[in-house]
Amino acid sequence: MSKLIKKATRESFGEALVEVAKSNDNIVVLDADLATATKTQIFKNAFPDRFFDCGISECNMIGVGAGLSTMGKIPFVASFAMFSAGRGFEQIRNSIAYPNLNVKIAGSHAGISVGEDGATHQCCEDIALMRSIPNMSILNPCDHYEMQEAVKYAATHKGPMYIRLGRLAIESVNNNDDYKFEFGKGIQLKDGKDITLISTGLPVKATLSAANLLKKDGIDARVINIHTIKPIDKDIILKAASETGQIFTIEEHNIIGGLGEAVCSVVCENHPTKVTRIGIDDQFGQSGPAAELLKHYKLDADGLYSTIKNNL
Repeated sequence: MSKLIKKATRESFGEALVEVAKSNDNIVVLDADLATATKTQIFKNAFPDRFFDCGISECNMIGVGAGLSTMGKIPFVASFAMFSAGRGFEQIRNSIAYPNLNVKIAGSHAGISVGEDGATHQCCEDIALMRSIPNMSILNPCDHYEMQEAVKYAATHKGPMYIRLGRLAIESVNNNDDYKFEFGKGIQLKDGKDITLISTGLPVKATLSAANLLKKDGIDARVINIHTIKPIDKDIILKAASETGQIFTIEEHNIIGGLGEAVCSVVCENHPTKVTRIGIDDQFGQSGPAAELLKHYKLDADGLYSTIKNNL
């Protein structure tokens, strides 16, 4: 049995890169002058000859990564989500996804839990941007163990991939040595017959806590962790829709274009079911401590509990 670990997924990302690079000489890492923050510094310290700091030039970094991939390398290009996914959108679309190149884009410091950096750095639109690009896959691991396994998979996956990283340290949800990451497959963390809570990334832990609060009120909530946003696991969603009849989606992202809309598209086309999207309600973030922001936007356990109760 593994111990519970409280760690930011950006740090787990940096550590996992080192581990996969030990057995694969083709893995290289590019950063845009933020290696200390994105934790690619961990890789730089281990493999300085395979690390490239492209400076504050994210669009160029995407192009360099695309070029390296055509030479057989497996580039992981990293920056804040606002800059890698946001500023680099055109280059990702045209230079990586269109020719279907084997480049992995890491978006660190995603969501409002960036905290004091404020709205300009709190990217709550990155999943929507990446979902709209053909050939792109999207991973949003919820904790240390999931990030480790996701990076291992990403290193073997052929094609463009976006990996979302968080700044805030969170306690692990998956604490077993036999944890298995399966690309494109959701994970049922808790069974339930009354409603289903589908979460991704950082809020998964709070979602489980909210389910426990609901249980005290006699509401039996199923909890599903969706670590692969694209392609999304239709089977686990439709099973939940047919068995529980009501779904709530929880994400640290704009409710437009993210997990919620991905789930809505699955159920409305296959098994019409009431879905309530919980996330950032089409607004910008603001500056403040991460924990206070999560509480303000009702993405903590108590806030989720209250919102779910009010929408039953």
